[in-house]
Amino acid sequence: MIYLKPHNGGMPAPLAPARLAFKDGVPYSEAFGDVYHSAAGGPGQAEHVFLRGNGLPQRWTARRRFVILETGFGAGLNFLVTWQAWRRDPRRCERLHFVAVEKHPFTLPDAKEFHSSYPGLQDEAAALHARWPLLVPGAQRLELDGGRVVLTLHLADIKVLRDLRLAADAVYLDGFSPGKNPDMWTPALMRSVSRLCAAEATVATWTVAAPVREALERTGFAVEKRPGYGHKREMLVARSARGKTVSSFERRAVVIGAGLAGAAVCERLCARGWEVELHERHAEPAQEASGNHAGTFHPLATPDDSVMARITRSACLYSQQRWPFLENLRWDPCGVLQLARTAKEESSQQRAVAGWPSEYAQYVTRAEAAAHAGVPVPAGGLWFPHSGWIQPQSLVRAQLAACGSLLKKNFGRKVEKLPQAPIVILANSAEAPKLHPVPHLRLRRVRGQLTHVPQARIEPPHAVVLRGGMVLPPVGGVCVVGASYDLDDDDPAPREDSHAGNLERLEYVLSQKVERTALAGRVAFRAVTPDRLPVVGKIAEGVYGAFAYGSRGLVWAALAAELIACELEGEPLPVEGALAEALHPSRFARRASARLRQA
Repeated sequence: MIYLKPHNGGMPAPLAPARLAFKDGVPYSEAFGDVYHSAAGGPGQAEHVFLRGNGLPQRWTARRRFVILETGFGAGLNFLVTWQAWRRDPRRCERLHFVAVEKHPFTLPDAKEFHSSYPGLQDEAAALHARWPLLVPGAQRLELDGGRVVLTLHLADIKVLRDLRLAADAVYLDGFSPGKNPDMWTPALMRSVSRLCAAEATVATWTVAAPVREALERTGFAVEKRPGYGHKREMLVARSARGKTVSSFERRAVVIGAGLAGAAVCERLCARGWEVELHERHAEPAQEASGNHAGTFHPLATPDDSVMARITRSACLYSQQRWPFLENLRWDPCGVLQLARTAKEESSQQRAVAGWPSEYAQYVTRAEAAAHAGVPVPAGGLWFPHSGWIQPQSLVRAQLAACGSLLKKNFGRKVEKLPQAPIVILANSAEAPKLHPVPHLRLRRVRGQLTHVPQARIEPPHAVVLRGGMVLPPVGGVCVVGASYDLDDDDPAPREDSHAGNLERLEYVLSQKVERTALAGRVAFRAVTPDRLPVVGKIAEGVYGAFAYGSRGLVWAALAAELIACELEGEPLPVEGALAEALHPSRFARRASARLRQA
C-alpha cells in the first residue's frame, strides 16, 4: 500500500494502485466493477467525447497556452490521444498543460500492457513510459516534447481538486460511472471544477446522468446533450458562463543572486521566452553556499507525511525530472542512506516508509545498509535509491547556459536598492529582505563549514551516508564531510574546531577516525526561517522571493523556480495550493495575525 496525506492528523490514509484486468477484451476495474472505456474503442471515445466535445483541436489553435483538466487519469489514454492530436496539428498551441487526478494509478508494467492494445499510440506511450511517475502520493510534473507538453499528475483522492490552482480551458469529466463511483460526480466536485475553469471553459463527459447534468447547471455551466459514442446514445457538453481571466504583462524580469535559487529562476523563465537580467555581486556565479564542492539531494520521510516531507518529495521528484535535460552537469544518483541515531528514530523511519515503493524509499537493516554503502556502518536506516550527490556549481552553470541569449548577466557589482523592472525576483539569501522587507519574517544566518577529506585517508562509501552529519562518496578525489551549524557566527574562515566537529561526525556516521592534520575545507553561509521552509512567491506587486533555502538549496531550487514561473505566467501550479501557501512569503504575517487574535 502507498499513502495519501492524513486528513485529520495521524497516519495517512492508504492508497492502492490499480490492478489491471480485462472484460471481453476491454480494460476493467474489478474494484469498481466497471470498464475503463467504451467497448467500441478507447482512442475513439477519447477523440469523440473529450476532444471534439471540447472543440479540440480547433480551440487551441495559435494560442500561447492551453490547459486541460481531467478528473480521472486512469492509464492516461485520454492524455495520449490528446498529445497525439497536438503533435499532428500544425496550428497547435505553443504549450499544452494537461492536469489530471488519479487515486489508483497503474504500475508501469500494467500501463505498458494497457497501452499495448493501441498500436496507433505507441510512440506517445513509449515516451510516457520512459517518464512514468513513481507511485507516491502528491503532484508529479512530467515535461514532454522539450517542455512544450506538461503533464501534472496529482496522485490523490478526487477531493484534491479543492486544493488545485489552475485555470482550465477544457475539462475532461471522466471516471467510472456515477453508479459505481459516485464520489467522482458529486455537486461539491462540480463546484470545484467550476472554480478551476478559465473564462469560456468547456466541459465534456460521456455520461448524461441527471444528477451530473443538474450539478453542472447549478455551478454556472450551460449544458447540452450531443450524440454519444459507441453504445452511448448521448453525451454531455457544457460551457462555463463565468471563470478566471488570466492576465498578461511584459515578460521581462530582473533576478538578484546567481546561486542555486537565482540560476533556477532564470532557467525556468527563459524556457518560457522571458528576457532576464541577472545581477550578482561576485564576478562569477555560485560563489556563496552554491560554491560548495558537492552536496546531497534526498527527500524526507515522516510517519505523518508532514508538509516538509510532502514538499521535499515533490521537489526531489521534479528536480530529477529536470536535471537530465541540462548539459555538463556533474551528479550521481548513487543512493542516500539516512542511518537511525536511536531506537526511537529507527521505529519512526520504519513507520514512515511502510508500504512505500522500494524504488522511492525503504527501511534497510544494518547489514543491508553496509551493502549499499560498501563500507561498515553503525546502524540501519532509510535507503533512497535514486538520491545522491551533485556539484552545485555545475548545476548553476548548466542552468545559466540553458538560458541562451535571453539572459543578460551583470556580475561584480552589488545591488544596493530594488531595481526598476516589471518583475524583480530576490534570490540573494539573507540579503533579500534588505532590498524589500517581508513582514514578520525572522531570518537567521547560519555558518556551515565543510571538511574535505582525501579519499585515500578513509575507506570511502559508495553512497551518501547521513547520520546527524553527512559523508559523501569521493568527488574529484575528495570526500565531503559536514557540516557545522553555527548560528549567528560570521567567521568566513575555516577553523580547526569546526574541522574537529566534522571529523567527529565522520566517526559517528561511518565509525572511522581521521587524523586532524592538513585538512582543507570551505565555509559558506545560509539563511533559515523559523519553520525551515524557504520563502517562495510574491512579496509585493512586481516583487517575488526565492530565498532562505537553508541547507536544502539543491532540493528546493528547481521546484521553487517552477512555482514562481507558473505564478507569473498564470499556469497550473506544480504542487497543491496548501504546499504553495506553506512556502509563501505572506505566511509569517498570517501567523502573526493569528497570534494577535488568540492573545
